[in-house]
Amino acid sequence: MDNHYKFEESKEVITPALVYYLDIIKENIKKAVDLAGGPGYLWPHVKTHKMAQMVRLQMEAGITRFKCATIAEAEMAAGCGAGHVLVAYPLVGPNISRFIQLMQAYPKVCFWTVGDNEDQIRALGQLCSEAGLRANVLVDVNLGMDRTGVPVKDTEAFFMDCALMDGVSMMGLHCYDGHRTEHDFTQRKKEADTSAAQIKTICSHLCEKGYSCKTLVLGGSPSMPCYVDFPRTGYEVYLSPGTYFVNDYGYTMKYPDLVFTPGAAVMTRVISCPLKGHFTLDLGYKGIASDPEGTRGVIAGMEHVRELFQSEEHWAFCMEPGYEDQCPRVGDELFVVPTHICPTSALYPSVPVVEKGHILDTWEVTARNRKINI
Repeated sequence: MDNHYKFEESKEVITPALVYYLDIIKENIKKAVDLAGGPGYLWPHVKTHKMAQMVRLQMEAGITRFKCATIAEAEMAAGCGAGHVLVAYPLVGPNISRFIQLMQAYPKVCFWTVGDNEDQIRALGQLCSEAGLRANVLVDVNLGMDRTGVPVKDTEAFFMDCALMDGVSMMGLHCYDGHRTEHDFTQRKKEADTSAAQIKTICSHLCEKGYSCKTLVLGGSPSMPCYVDFPRTGYEVYLSPGTYFVNDYGYTMKYPDLVFTPGAAVMTRVISCPLKGHFTLDLGYKGIASDPEGTRGVIAGMEHVRELFQSEEHWAFCMEPGYEDQCPRVGDELFVVPTHICPTSALYPSVPVVEKGHILDTWEVTARNRKINI
């Protein structure tokens, strides 16, 4: 991977440091908007970055809807003036009342949530009724990932049962298929088409029975291109990527059809060369996501490198035989593109933002913690 991540002020940066590259991120946003057919068809996830400045940057591109995993992320998006904020995570325990507090604190924002459990949706509806509110709810559909969601065969009945509850408005379906990880787009598209047919059938049956099931939030980053041809007449269809906008090494390697450039790198320094051809970085697994298993990142601009082991504050490498003389020296600055940017972003309280080779700003990782105010 080419190293275009260097910048002028790097000598002043304490390492390890996650760095965002604004010119790349802006281009990734444009590509996502073009792929969706316009900003109005996007409902992107904020978990990749958790940053208010990123939300505002996407809003400048015309995106008004944002998806979140935590109440803190939802509060961040609402505070940016987002038009619609979806908490796409089961509301349980105190998060039910926190969701209602969000609705009260930001009355101009349209809040949404998902559900797959009747008791929890009923509890949400009861508290909403007591507060004089109604919650917009999408049924979380299990398309085969088996993480959350109502099984496809039970979705219609579940929707109809919840539609009878006070305090909630059943509006449509949330259809995330995080298990759609086929590297080959043709195969990924074939599998997604099966899910799309199931979704259409559910919506058709419910609408025939007089229910309003027209808001559809479809897919994730790998499967978003598979749903761009989903019929939009009669439905409000929104595509829901997350990783695209910053992107990482993992997506670049897994999905060659997704032409997005990694817009973040972890700057690190060589702290030791304990043996000839060996070098150690100040980048342990406290500085880069240990998820998924295997390669956690790739050093930009370096070839013929073998990873040895990683611990909390160290990452040891060696050069392949015959390339020992190309080993970096103690103090050298290197840039590692993370395999998984989402959990890597959450490891840092703030990130320097580079544009045209210079640090332009520093962005706080606003919703890194589970609570902001609410």
